[in-house]
Amino acid sequence: MQIITILFLGLLMGFVAAIPLGPINIYVVSNTLKRDFFHGAMGGVTAAVLDIVFCLFFLLGIVRVVDIIQRYALILKILAALLLTAIGIRLVLQSRAFTEESWPERPTKISARPAVAVFLLYISNPALYGFWLGAASMATTHGWVKSTSEAWLFSLAVGLGSVLWYLLLVSYVSRHHHQIRPRTFRKILIGLAVILLLFGGYTFLSVFVPSLTGSH
Repeated sequence: MQIITILFLGLLMGFVAAIPLGPINIYVVSNTLKRDFFHGAMGGVTAAVLDIVFCLFFLLGIVRVVDIIQRYALILKILAALLLTAIGIRLVLQSRAFTEESWPERPTKISARPAVAVFLLYISNPALYGFWLGAASMATTHGWVKSTSEAWLFSLAVGLGSVLWYLLLVSYVSRHHHQIRPRTFRKILIGLAVILLLFGGYTFLSVFVPSLTGSH
């Protein structure tokens, strides 16, 4: 049951994390529109691999100091709730301002440029560091991840969830590239914001109702 829970939560977390604050998704969509499915998917898979690396990095760092985390679990839960809520609110604000003009222009070339560009966009986005810190704190303080092996399993599930999102996004854009509108993308961002706010609300509520996470 624990393995199933870890896989489910990891997949869900990865799916959520795959729609960050805009630049990566916009670039993936742009490459799909101006090039093809392959180039769009290349950028998405690159982001998914980085999701695995970042998630695992923060989880392993937290697992190694689990005693300290348990001591400051209350503060970490509040911090995680604030981080996730802030990102969710920012997504709502960005979704309202999103337009077709927001999509960057890129020359069409068959190369590894999408992977390189996504890598640079990812590591230069401070919000992603905050997201994974909050996600790792939530996963450990709630008892979802308790060991190194579970951290690996959770991180790999995150990668699968991320890949799932990007394949769905690229497939949709490649099939409906003549019909896609900013309104559709805004709805996707709003959906993500709702999930993040629910995560943040659940984490914040667990501060006052410890039984939600099985803590004492």
